[in-house]
Amino acid sequence: MGSPLKSLVHDDDRYQRSFRLFLERSSEHQCMRDFIHSKLPDILSSIGDGKSHLNVIGVGSGAGEIDLEMLNELHKKHPGVTVDNEVVEPSSQQLHNYKVLVSQKPELNYIKFTWNKMTASEFEESWKLSETTKKADFIHMIQMLYYVKDPGATISFFQSLLDKNGKLLIILVSGESGWGKLWRKYRHELCNTEISQCVTTGDIKSLLDSKGVSYHSFDLPSQMDITECFTQGDEKGELLLDFLTEVLDFNKTASPELKDGVLELLRHPDCSMESEGRVIFNNNLGVIVINEPN
Repeated sequence: MGSPLKSLVHDDDRYQRSFRLFLERSSEHQCMRDFIHSKLPDILSSIGDGKSHLNVIGVGSGAGEIDLEMLNELHKKHPGVTVDNEVVEPSSQQLHNYKVLVSQKPELNYIKFTWNKMTASEFEESWKLSETTKKADFIHMIQMLYYVKDPGATISFFQSLLDKNGKLLIILVSGESGWGKLWRKYRHELCNTEISQCVTTGDIKSLLDSKGVSYHSFDLPSQMDITECFTQGDEKGELLLDFLTEVLDFNKTASPELKDGVLELLRHPDCSMESEGRVIFNNNLGVIVINEPN
């Protein structure tokens, strides 16, 4: 039975506003940056097999801030190499923001950007139709596997595009995060059945283990201030609740029982800790790195 609650992804404007607030309230991008500057350079050092040109695909690239940090590390590891960068992003607003960011950085002239306003599955379809034999050296899928129907099939497709020594990088919330706990308890009430909204790195590791696919994984500690969620009628609290539950207007449309249950769990020590009067949610992420298929 489908949930009567409407998914936040159906209202791009509200989704983008809640996402921006989430980034302000969380250490999400900071923990990714720490990983990009400390661990990613070693991962990128072995790609390319000595080629003078590298192909990169960013799936669900958003507004590009994190993409450009990764491309910068790639450039440091492989100076003098030109890059073809396929950007796959369904939100026209985010793509516009990404293009503006690139236009302000003339030093990126070693990168050719190809803009694909489409979802991962649309990109897969168009790639197969083009019958291209092009391979990729580095593919990243950051916080996007929630929005595909079959994460396993999506991973298999993009892994199949990897060239010799290529790397596929996946970042998702950790199964041990507050998100993982929230989804385990309220999966049937909150999760959109058309997509894989409640997927965590724990699920992906189990999937890869069952297929015998080897990978490396890293934990990224992260947190998020959700104090405003507990003030009735607080506009920012309502936006954050929408983001946490991925439900459009959760506060207005959820049953009182579901609302009370979710708020109680969000405050529970399994999901959050209280510090100096603030409620700090466990937003831990996980990174999975997969090599080219054997």
